[in-house]
Amino acid sequence: MTEAAEWDSEIENIVRKYALQNAVEYNGAGQSGSVLGRILGERSDLRSRARELRQLVDIEVENANNLAKNEGIGAVRGILENTNPEALNRQKQIKRTGLKDLSNAVSGKVILRFAPNPNGPLTLGHARGVTINSEYAKIYDGKVVLRFDDTDSKVKPPIKEAYSWIEEDYKWLTGKNPDIIVRASERMEIYLSYAVKMLDEGFGYVCKCSAENFKKLRDNSKECRCRKKESKENLSDWNEMVNGKLTEGMAVVRVKTDMNLPNPALRDWPALRIQHSHHPMVGDKYKVWPLLDFQSAIEDHEQGVTHIIRGKDLMDSTRKQTLLYNHFGWEYPETMYWGRVKIHEFGSFSTSGMRKEIENKNYSGWDDPRLPTLRALRRRGFDSDAMKDFWIDLGLTQKDISVSLQTIESFNSSKIDSKCERRVFVRNPKKIILNANNIEIPKKLILNKHPLNKIEGNREWNIEDLEIYVEAKDLEKKEIRLKDFADIEVRKSDGIIQSLDRNDKRSIVHWIPKSISKKAILTIPNGNEIIIQEGVIEDIQIMKNNIVQLERVGYAKIESIDDDIIKLLWLHG
Repeated sequence: MTEAAEWDSEIENIVRKYALQNAVEYNGAGQSGSVLGRILGERSDLRSRARELRQLVDIEVENANNLAKNEGIGAVRGILENTNPEALNRQKQIKRTGLKDLSNAVSGKVILRFAPNPNGPLTLGHARGVTINSEYAKIYDGKVVLRFDDTDSKVKPPIKEAYSWIEEDYKWLTGKNPDIIVRASERMEIYLSYAVKMLDEGFGYVCKCSAENFKKLRDNSKECRCRKKESKENLSDWNEMVNGKLTEGMAVVRVKTDMNLPNPALRDWPALRIQHSHHPMVGDKYKVWPLLDFQSAIEDHEQGVTHIIRGKDLMDSTRKQTLLYNHFGWEYPETMYWGRVKIHEFGSFSTSGMRKEIENKNYSGWDDPRLPTLRALRRRGFDSDAMKDFWIDLGLTQKDISVSLQTIESFNSSKIDSKCERRVFVRNPKKIILNANNIEIPKKLILNKHPLNKIEGNREWNIEDLEIYVEAKDLEKKEIRLKDFADIEVRKSDGIIQSLDRNDKRSIVHWIPKSISKKAILTIPNGNEIIIQEGVIEDIQIMKNNIVQLERVGYAKIESIDDDIIKLLWLHG
């Protein structure tokens, strides 16, 4: 085993500074490699001794992480405040793409749109669209159209309540109502009139070919026999469609394009189809409904949309709609794309999939804390500004990205930490009685609401009766230090106070006087599971809906309070 190198105090202090800094930035999960890189960036003269230096770095990083774990991030910050306050002001070296300029954008004239299907509330993925569009509207003094694309009542049927849910989610995330709200199902007459115009002018036709036969023709760049019909015959077939004389699948309206286009999907693409399923908003009034590419294109024109921001998987939609715009003599909006973002913890959740699982009682509802809906994240206590900051920081890139929810959590921590009071939560508590051992014990213990005094006021603990709760696993050690109070020796159900001052490096544990404790249950979403942790919480100024940081545990939202129990919902660590 290599003998540890000796370092002078200057080097030791530098290493300690960067280890503490890294622990703060990464919530007690500092990494030696990152710390070593920062040191060598400052002290190039140490590069030749990097291997030796790594040993010291490993020790200090472990010490800093343990301090964060045992005493909280606030304690680490406190040390840096006293020794190296400049280390707390370092900006993380994150590649920031931000938001690109909009092409051909004129301030005051920019109109964007966000177009969800109201088959459920908004999800974390939807938050990207809301954030990016609303932010651009703010930058360019423009407007956002919230458009409900609700013309599919068969595959993705709308939920009547989802319209108001989405409006609420939008306002929560942006802080304001949408500038314009459009429900496609209420504007059916407009889409149908454009269909008639298309048939009348000869750049659309009613196709009665089976889907299978048409695909064979299309893939071979061949026209179907329906394409040659005159407008009079097409309009006659159209009347049969809208009057309900034809059943589903018997006919569709197609947009005429070039049958030799390289991409078969663009060749005479379908614009409207027969759909007899009941619609929750307009009932059975209409027998023919537009497909999304047609409805969206028409509505973008009607609303004067200048810029469309969408996923790169919809590039074919842009191409289809551009062909339609050319037929009508319109200018297509400027279009930008983003790649797919996958959040590890939520896998492949889809709104339709969640809806099915909720209907099957596998989740309690759309705000079940295991789900990636904005309602669930809001219920847990996520900050809307943190959510926006994450998506703006990610920016517009066509690269597919996979990130952890921890990334969003770090944005959230930066927003809420200074507003969250600290409380002690003792899991699996065991009561012990302290023996003063002839040491004069204060009647009260005064603790800060926030370790850096960012919140005014104190927490006052009455410790006269010397009955306390400690986590059972912490009592497995013979000697422990009760945080902010005393060194004790554990003897079965007793704790012998040895000193009020800290005299050694024994483990620091959290505890609560029995007199100010109350039973509590912490609900923790963990993938598809729910973990329940029972314990006691420090019952001082506990208020419903407040978010607190449970020392050594993490952030949690107070969901309910009654005479017997306090229920908390886990936010993040």
